[in-house]
Amino acid sequence: RFSLLLLNLEEYYFEQHTANHIINKGCRDERKFRGSLKICSKSIIFEPDDNIQPIIKIPLRDCISIKAPEDNEANNPFTRDTSGGISVVCNQVFLIKERNIIAPYKTVRGRTEHLFQLDVAGKLGDVVQTLHQLYRASCLDKMGDQAAMITAILQSRLARTSFDKNRFQSISETLHMECKAEMVTPLVTNPGHVCVTDANLYFQPLNGYPKPVVQITLQNVRRIYKRRHGLMPLGLEVFCTENDLCSDIYLKFYNYQDRDELYFLIATYIENHITEHTAESYMLQWQRGHISNYQYLLHLNNLADRSCNDLSQYPVFPWIIADYSSSVLDLTKPETFRDLSKPIGALNKERLDRLVTRYQEMPEPKFMYGSHYSSPGYVLFYLVRVAPEYMLCLQNGKFDHADRMFNSLAETWKNCLDGATDFKELIPEFYENDSSFLVNSLKLDLGKRQGGKMVEDVELPPWASGPDDFLQKSQEALESQYVSEHLHEWIDIIFGYKQKGSEAIAAHNVFHPLTYEGGVDLNSIMDPNEKVALLTQILEFGQTPKQLFTIPHPRRIIPKLKSLSRTSSHSVSITESPVSPNEESFEDLTEESITLAWNNIAKLKLDEQYKIHKEAITGIAVTWNGSSVFTTSQDSTLKMFSKESKTIQRSVSFSNMALSSCLILPGDTTVISSSWDNHIYFYSIAFGRQQDILMGHDDAVSKICWRDGRLYSASWDSTVKVWHCVPGETLSNKKHHFELLAELEHDVSVNTIDLNAANTILASGTKEGTISVWDVTTATVLHQTECLNMLFCCCFFCTDSRHLLSVGEDCCFKVIDVQTGMLISSVTADEPQRCFKWDGNTILSGSQSGELLIWDLLGGKVIERIKGHTGAVTSMWMNEQCNSVITGGEDKQIMFWKLQY
Repeated sequence: RFSLLLLNLEEYYFEQHTANHIINKGCRDERKFRGSLKICSKSIIFEPDDNIQPIIKIPLRDCISIKAPEDNEANNPFTRDTSGGISVVCNQVFLIKERNIIAPYKTVRGRTEHLFQLDVAGKLGDVVQTLHQLYRASCLDKMGDQAAMITAILQSRLARTSFDKNRFQSISETLHMECKAEMVTPLVTNPGHVCVTDANLYFQPLNGYPKPVVQITLQNVRRIYKRRHGLMPLGLEVFCTENDLCSDIYLKFYNYQDRDELYFLIATYIENHITEHTAESYMLQWQRGHISNYQYLLHLNNLADRSCNDLSQYPVFPWIIADYSSSVLDLTKPETFRDLSKPIGALNKERLDRLVTRYQEMPEPKFMYGSHYSSPGYVLFYLVRVAPEYMLCLQNGKFDHADRMFNSLAETWKNCLDGATDFKELIPEFYENDSSFLVNSLKLDLGKRQGGKMVEDVELPPWASGPDDFLQKSQEALESQYVSEHLHEWIDIIFGYKQKGSEAIAAHNVFHPLTYEGGVDLNSIMDPNEKVALLTQILEFGQTPKQLFTIPHPRRIIPKLKSLSRTSSHSVSITESPVSPNEESFEDLTEESITLAWNNIAKLKLDEQYKIHKEAITGIAVTWNGSSVFTTSQDSTLKMFSKESKTIQRSVSFSNMALSSCLILPGDTTVISSSWDNHIYFYSIAFGRQQDILMGHDDAVSKICWRDGRLYSASWDSTVKVWHCVPGETLSNKKHHFELLAELEHDVSVNTIDLNAANTILASGTKEGTISVWDVTTATVLHQTECLNMLFCCCFFCTDSRHLLSVGEDCCFKVIDVQTGMLISSVTADEPQRCFKWDGNTILSGSQSGELLIWDLLGGKVIERIKGHTGAVTSMWMNEQCNSVITGGEDKQIMFWKLQY
């Protein structure tokens, strides 16, 4: 029945002794109860073996005297039943769990004496001495002085003990580190010794509670996070699962060096087994639909220092549903949902106006909300029915007033909208599968409301048939299309760029300065009393999550057809559909075949190879029917290779300078080549001659693209130019007419460009490592991402144009969100990758060594290596169906690859 929750906040449990509790000693009605005497830093607790009897808790500050019998009396063989006895006289005692029922503590006031007789009489002196020490600490006037003295006693005990090596799982284990630490669980910490070997992580509690040793096999560890605990960087949390809310152990250290060393040891051990995920890598998985909204929020909470073991930093989830009165929940109506672009405090305009007026009149430091959206009290408000002992611990042995309990969803939501000081969000449990927190299955007496009604189960909205149905519908709402389209707005407020600064003020999202990370430096506060008071205030008030993003969070990618069928309550008829059934099914088949190809891309097999140039190949273009392959090379030639006859049919040299890229215009009549001689050449396939020349740059042309009658050229002269081309007529020798539409100026040489599917956005990569995203229609830069000291080899939009992937000399693939410019993923290779194709999830890249590599972008690892060229792969072409690939290399060869399912 005993648990650490019977202790006060910030109290330690030191030791226990088997003993008898003797009541009315020497009287006719003398009674003796056998049990366990617990010595704690602020109290004495006796737990009787008989469950009917209450647990007795005596606060040390309420003690009048603590003494053992006189020595001569204790040694007198004629004095019975007094050896090992401790007399405690106090003026207040708490009775807890009488008849083993969880209920508010009973307080017995007035002078009482309690005699505890230890089984081992030899320990009497030490126990009394410890109690006298702790009693002196509890009598100090100031909290800071009390805390300092108790800490000194604790550290002395820890210094006298060490980890018991007999607890190792194997005698062959090698010890890597041992230090002092505390195991953290909600509202309590338990001091002891941490030990790391080459196979296991151990924690041995000083008091042997709840078990002598906690052991975690390092091989099972999946995630590890550094934590901020009590505003200090001293925490470490270890998970042996990938998606669970609760961890396997949370440790708090006494200095950050020990914490960091342990983190390094475990991280080094597990880095070969798992990939460390960043907020950006989870974002990419979420955007692409690989993880749910629920899973993404869980991961963001974890990364922002939120933990189920720390109620002042408990994971925070949003209110999603705003309708608690309808009989049917309609997830296709926007009005069913809460506005996710605003904090809770800004949802009611009248209340917000009052808060803003007060904020404007307030002296510095200003804040809009006097309470937080997440605090220990709010968490236990929701969980009191399953965690009543936590509520009793937090509130000094009392439940909250019955009318202030979590009685009804509709009432709670209304209060969050209208209440003067109620701005709370939800907790993850509202979107999980265990509905026990909504039901009073423990039959707790939580009090009687004003109308005389007892507090029982939580009253659910009419649209929920029961607690499980409520959670099911809440989950559906969280994963709905509306939430998927707007969740990024809530993330901006809680974890993102609207959390602090001017954006937070504009979004009406300003809380007390002490709630923010870095809002106070505890190390700079020298007065221990001030420090304890401040810490208590912050921990009770709640804390704002660590800021994860400083620019707007990208939207989720919502597949059109899927989202339509998932959220619509009726199927779309053919007449309503904007696409004819044949056309739609053809598109679906094409999309399915492309998906199938990428899923099997590792089965790419070399079909043929030919050495056709004298230098490295720089560009590959293929006619629509696939019969002719055009290649450019640093040997200054453009060659036309016939797949059927397997021979070179044309070889053209425009100048003695290298050619950098080539493309074929629609209709397969003209090939365009860019050259290091600053020119772009137009070659007529039908007439076999140079048709035109565009002298448009002042330095080498590095890359060209053609879309909808427009030519886009990148150059080392630091520009990208957009040309409108009116085709010439070969027969009449009429030249192409070129009109310069736009010039996109850069600071340094431009190495690569690509356009999105709509031809409205252009991405450029420079030799110094800047990726720029341009609006082509206005010729303005939308975003720039700096990747210092790096030359970009190539960059490509993915098929949906939401993401841009680039690679350069630093061997690093970088994924950029096109909408926001945010760098959302980075995967490092062990050698430079010179060219690639990708579908948003998988990358096929050509490496410096000549291999083709297949990458799982979300997992951040190579899944297949295919032997290819004998030198670097310098160019790559892929057909529309993604089942045929041609590569060119420094070995002067072109290789034809086919997918073989």
